[in-house]
Amino acid sequence: MNPSSAKSRRAFLFTLSVFLNGAVGSVLAVPILGYLLGPALKKGSSYNSWVALGAVSEFPEGETRLVGYRNPVTTPWDGETGKVACWVRHISGQQFQVFAINCAHLGCPVRWFAQSKLFLCPCHGGAYYADGSRASGPPPRGLFQYKHKIDGDKLMISTGEMPTLATETCNKKPLIQIDPSS
Repeated sequence: MNPSSAKSRRAFLFTLSVFLNGAVGSVLAVPILGYLLGPALKKGSSYNSWVALGAVSEFPEGETRLVGYRNPVTTPWDGETGKVACWVRHISGQQFQVFAINCAHLGCPVRWFAQSKLFLCPCHGGAYYADGSRASGPPPRGLFQYKHKIDGDKLMISTGEMPTLATETCNKKPLIQIDPSS
């Protein structure tokens, strides 16, 4: 074997390995970049969307109903996971409350019991009054509420930020430390 053929074989194998590593890196980079940049790209298009839950006349006064809607941030291939449920309480006239279905303790779905006028969590026994405030059990606070409005004859909710403690905390002004020396 002459030295020039060994060198050319080595150069060929090096070039081939660089090319294959580049191809594998490119294939792996696509989903990683999609994961990292996906939320930023979706956020601009439908992040602060208002979704219609139905006509105001569909919610009788004094009743609480389970309503489902499609999360506008989802994609068509999300299937059933793109559906979200919430509880709508029609207090009277134009007064509504829209609650997230999740318990404030660990996120289990709460159920409405019209006879007792309570939301109950099956996981750890949390209970909430009809207005969403905490009644008993391990939940540290009341049910999370969606921002809502009435547009014409439609009840609309804001789906850009899911109602959680984090979004409620972010909307509050931060505490400012006062310097005792001044």
